Amino acid sequence: MELSEEDLDLINALQIAPRISWSDAADVLGVHATTLAARWERLRSAGAAWTTAHLIGDPKQMCLALVDIDCDMRLRADVTAALAAIPEVVTVEEAASNRDLILTVITPTLTAFTDTVVPQFKEIEGLQKYRTSLCTRLHTGGHAWRLNVLDRSQQAALKALAGPETSSAAAPVGPELPQSHLDLIPFLAQDGRATAADMARALGRNPATVQRQVNRLLASRVLSFRCEVAQKFSGYPVTCQWFANVPAGQHEAAAAELRGFRNLRLSASTTGRTNFVIVMWLHSLSDVMNAELALQQRIPGIELVESVVVLSSAKRVGWMLNPDTTASGAVVVPVAELNPTA
Repeated sequence: MELSEEDLDLINALQIAPRISWSDAADVLGVHATTLAARWERLRSAGAAWTTAHLIGDPKQMCLALVDIDCDMRLRADVTAALAAIPEVVTVEEAASNRDLILTVITPTLTAFTDTVVPQFKEIEGLQKYRTSLCTRLHTGGHAWRLNVLDRSQQAALKALAGPETSSAAAPVGPELPQSHLDLIPFLAQDGRATAADMARALGRNPATVQRQVNRLLASRVLSFRCEVAQKFSGYPVTCQWFANVPAGQHEAAAAELRGFRNLRLSASTTGRTNFVIVMWLHSLSDVMNAELALQQRIPGIELVESVVVLSSAKRVGWMLNPDTTASGAVVVPVAELNPTA
């Protein structure tokens, strides 16, 4: 299938306001609400686009780890499948570099990563070695990436309608959320637009009670909502990740400069051999060098230590992907357990 301009408009709208009502979206896009709902269902069914919610991974609240994996090449497919089946391993990518696979892992605490996730690595046949970098500051995540096909007035209107709950800014760590609220996370992982009525029916709860729980969960800012698009339809089919060093006092300035790159998917400060990671979606391999030149020109003192091109993505923020980057429909939902105060 090919995506029409109207399809891209709708995806862009849901990137800005993932949980907007169809009637509000219709007012902004100038398309009837039933038409938008039908169009979205077609895109979802084809795996071309999907909405999801996941733990935001902000180091102020939880542990975000970037893990390099070396494996037996004969067992790479088995290792990839085993890693993708671990709920805390939210993203699995095959790399053309000095590592075979790149993982993004989110856990409530560093202890949970060490005690819960790492032992599972050791049980996977064919996994030979792993190296971990821990995120110390998440500057920009994939939830902030936009197609940018809508005009400025439409984008502003959608931002106003989105409300604070879909903001990428993390709230200060608050009291622990009760389990009744955490029970909602798997439903929102499978469908970021899931309604309180949908979840109430599945859980056997009162819809009004679930709506209050949803509101509190959204207000906690532990979740990041996003509308994803199959990368092959994005216009940016190449993913490149850079491991870089940035002078310690210049990380915030570098992050601010990076937000001016419209194809930025991730920027974070990390521990390890390098202290900064950057991920971009690019038009072509030739754009890798163009991006590197732009990074060096716009970020004084940056040292680009290594560039890594992603060959394929098996899993992206919980969603299993087909080889053509569309969503398979299978979602490895996170364990509904989160204690930010632990």
